[in-house]
Amino acid sequence: MEIPKIIGAGIVIIGTGIGIGMIGRGAMDAIGRQPDASNKILVAAIVIAALIEGIAFAALFAVN
Repeated sequence: MEIPKIIGAGIVIIGTGIGIGMIGRGAMDAIGRQPDASNKILVAAIVIAALIEGIAFAALFAVN
């Protein structure tokens, strides 16, 4: 019964990578449109990416 848990955690990790990549893409697009707001955009993107990464760590810990 370990294999479904491991596969599920792998899917969560893949989704996390895609999500963080989309955050980065959106942040770069926003900075391209509003260069004056780059500091606020980057801070928000880093905070959101950290929260998403926390979900990935929770999924890894749930496997054990």
